[in-house]
Formats: sequence, structure tokens, C-alpha cells
Amino acid sequence: MKKLIKKAAIVMVAFFVVAASGPVFAAVGDQGVDWSKYNGDYGNFGYDHDKFTIAQIGGTYGGSFVDQATYSTQVASAIAQGKRAHTYIWYQVGGSQEVAKAALDHYLPKIQTPKNSIVALDYESGASGDKQANTDAILYGMRRVKAAGYTPMYYSYKPYTLANVNYKQIIKEFPNSLWIAAYPNYEVTPVPNYSFFPSMDGISVFQFTSTYVAGGLDGNVDLTGITDKGYEGGNATKPDTDTPATDEGQDANEVTPNEIQERMTVTIKFSATNYSTGQAIPKWVKENSYKVLQKSGNKVLLDNIMSWVAASDVQALDTGGSNSTGNTQTHIVQSGDTLSAIASNWGTNWQELARQNSLSNPNMIYSGQVIRFTGGQYGATARTYTVRSGDNLSSIASRLGTTVQSLVSMNGISNPNLIYAGQTLNY
Repeated sequence: MKKLIKKAAIVMVAFFVVAASGPVFAAVGDQGVDWSKYNGDYGNFGYDHDKFTIAQIGGTYGGSFVDQATYSTQVASAIAQGKRAHTYIWYQVGGSQEVAKAALDHYLPKIQTPKNSIVALDYESGASGDKQANTDAILYGMRRVKAAGYTPMYYSYKPYTLANVNYKQIIKEFPNSLWIAAYPNYEVTPVPNYSFFPSMDGISVFQFTSTYVAGGLDGNVDLTGITDKGYEGGNATKPDTDTPATDEGQDANEVTPNEIQERMTVTIKFSATNYSTGQAIPKWVKENSYKVLQKSGNKVLLDNIMSWVAASDVQALDTGGSNSTGNTQTHIVQSGDTLSAIASNWGTNWQELARQNSLSNPNMIYSGQVIRFTGGQYGATARTYTVRSGDNLSSIASRLGTTVQSLVSMNGISNPNLIYAGQTLNY
């Protein structure tokens, strides 16, 4: 989530102001993440024990709607990995119920997570000077969410809430409905630091960091079991109702290692330890998603990392069919890469890559950065590679998971020793 700075040392009350009366849910203490477009088409979890995600569907910025193209595939991805998927809406409505109505009219019909799942209103920007009007606009939205059959939540952080919202009115009508953020610092924080718990009544989800892993990811902990909403007995693979995104996710969740095929998008399981070569798999590799370029026996070749992995060590995020986002490709920047060269490989231009990846300075890309491109249908045309200084056909073939003979044949190369930087090869 995009947020302002939110931290302040707070007395430790973690036990919890939020301890609720009533039944104990299976999800109490579960950790999870939240996603927006900045987490890519398939999102990324931080750890194997993560159990839920809350994905942004889009939002209103003072009346202008900005939909998140990543929402549906992120929901499907979470379901495919056996997680509980929920939704949040960027809710910059100020104190206007008119703007709030337009926002809910626009987004409620588009929700893809199960009925009864969380639909949170992200209220952290654009508050009016009228505290009661702000509160009324929030309550209006939460009532609409509930009436539509979902579990309403309010997201923000404590200082902003106290300054702009009568939050006790919210929890009086919707007990334990707050999702509040407070961070002690911006160091990698894999578990909650309750010394910085935001001491307020009614908190069900505590967002305890925006640096859950190196590179940034929001980390959350469920304090009351609210993330079980929409799921049967906490079983994330059995949502109460079907939607297109959960259907796709459930289909992918059922894909066996033998059924993994080219063009599917997969993630490497956190339990995987080694590539097929025997080399250790770094943790950061397991936080991303990849297209399957080739399958050979019980091994699959994954794009960008260009490495073979046992099919049993990957989890399908889609089924590679017409409903999947097979036209979105990713590239992990390597030393010597330029945006122009990456664009050339995908048959586009650097300006389009800069636009799609929100790059303010296209000359400032760095090794390890993930560049994404949504364009032509994946696999509809031959894949290409731009030769770099120091390359030879053998190293290129190894990187691309093909053979020197195949490269020579496909590109009409008469002398395999004569290739040059900037040359485009089909493979």
C-alpha cells in the first residue's frame, strides 16, 4: 500500500486491546501480506507460513477511478497457492458520500474474492476538514460493503485516524473492524513488534511493517480470525462462493507436477532447496513468479532466471489457458542490460517499458530489478535475444535453455564464432 510515514513509540498493549469475546478462529495469529499493482500480476509472499493476502482492486482519487489490472490475477494466484484472498479499495472520498457512492457503485460489482471475504476501505489520504463528514462517508461505505455480502474493514494508521475520523463510531457499528498500520522502522521485519502496536480499540489486523522482506512488502498479522471470513474452517482452497478469479485459482491449485506445461506461470515453492543443477535456490527467487519456457521429463525451465527446477518444486499460478495473463512477461535486469535492449527483445520500445514500469529515469535500472511488459500474446511470435558484449553461442544457448545447433539453424548463422553485440537472435 502507498502510505505516509506512520510510526511512533507506543506503550505495549498488544494483548490485547483486540482480544475479542466469542469463538476462537483458526486464523488468529496468522501472518499475511497485501498487494497492489506494485507487486506484479501474481503478487509475492514473504514466507512459507503466510496464510492470506488482501489485494487492491483499484480506487477513487477524489472521484476519478483507477482500476488495478493486477487484481484478478493476484486473487487467482493467492487461491492457487492455497491462501485466503481478500480485497481492498483505495477510498479517497474525503467527507463526500456522493463520491463514496460512485466508488462503491463502481467497485462492488467487480469484487472477485468470495462472498463474506474482507473488503477493506483504505482511508489514508484526502480527508476533509469535517471529521464527522469523513466518518459518515466511511460508515456509508462499510454499510454498502456489508449489504453486498462482504466483511467491511477500515484501513489507515493511528495518527491519521485520530486526526480525521471518529473511529469509535466505526467500531460501535462494526466491532473489531480496524486494520491499522504502525512500523517501528524500515528494517526487514518478519514478525510483529508489539512494542509499536497502535493502542486502539477494535483492531483485527495489525500491519506491522512495509519491509516484510528485503526490497519491500507489507506484513500483517490477523489478531481475531477475521481473515477466515469467506472461507470454510480456515481452508483457503474452499471459498464459500465461486468467482472467475477463484475458479482460475482453484484450477491452478489442482495442477499436479506431471501437468505443468509450457506457458504456465509458476512460483517456486518455499520448501524447494536446490535447482536441478544442485545449486541452492536463493530466497528472493522464491518470492517471484515465472513463465515455464520448456519442460523436459520432471524438470521445467523458468524464464528470467533461465534455470531448470524440478516440476514438483513449483506451484502453478495459472493453467496457461486463454483466461490466464499469458501476455505479461517479466525480465530480471542483469549487469549490462539497457531498457532499449530489453524492449527490443520483446518487440516494443523503451518508452513503453518506462511507462508500464513507472520509470521516471529510463537510464536508471539496476541488476535484480524486475521489468514487466504487457503486450503481444505470449508465444505468438518467436522469442528473441539481443547479443551482448562477451556473449558466445554456447553461453547464450545455455542461458536460453536451447542448443547451439538450434540457434544456428533458426538464425541462418554460417559461422557460429561470428556473432556481434546488438545482433538479434531468434530462439
